[in-house]
Amino acid sequence: MADNKRHSVGARASAQGPSGGTAGQGMAGAMVPLEVALSSAIGARVRISTAPVAATIEGTLFTACPITNLVAINTAGGKQTHAGDYHIVPVSRIQSFQLLSLPPNADGASFSDAVPALHALDIRSLKTREANAVGKLQESEARRGKGVTREAQDLFDAFSRTMPARWDGSKIIVADAVSIAAPYRPDDCRPLVAGDTAALARVRMVLEMERKKIELRNASATIGAGAAGQRKGG
Repeated sequence: MADNKRHSVGARASAQGPSGGTAGQGMAGAMVPLEVALSSAIGARVRISTAPVAATIEGTLFTACPITNLVAINTAGGKQTHAGDYHIVPVSRIQSFQLLSLPPNADGASFSDAVPALHALDIRSLKTREANAVGKLQESEARRGKGVTREAQDLFDAFSRTMPARWDGSKIIVADAVSIAAPYRPDDCRPLVAGDTAALARVRMVLEMERKKIELRNASATIGAGAAGQRKGG
């Protein structure tokens, strides 16, 4: 019964032309499902009546989705744009609709007439952007130590700002010359090439400086937290 009602509504919808009047007998006799009639009218100016809550909506038919059985009508103006006042209506609640005017360039519409305008995609540029984004994500992931402490990560980041650094398991490799093992003290530094005392001395010096900076930051944070607790308690 519901299907018969839908076909009946579709017949009434298709029987009303752009002028709002009734079309010829041949058109009136054609049974057109409402979904088909709505899909054919996208971009047109329409007037829709709903039930059981009686309402009349007039505007541009923006879309008719066959999956969700919903239609969107832009009542802000006669042209399809992203900006507007959109009303979403279930197809099942449409009692009838009237075609007020045809879509612009209905007889010779093409993608060049689409609103908003459609532009050709630069596939090469998109692939380059994708490759760059993936590369940055991989680089960021490689700079993150696995199963290491916050202090170890801070030391790695500090070395990375001035020298090439990478992870080798839990070891920090600096400039492919010196390895720093946990717990990352100056005595834990080892040259990768025997006798490379210059690189070893430099890395130990930087490491000692960075560890002092971390200790000072931690001490300041502890003092600040204690002061805040006293203020709160007072």
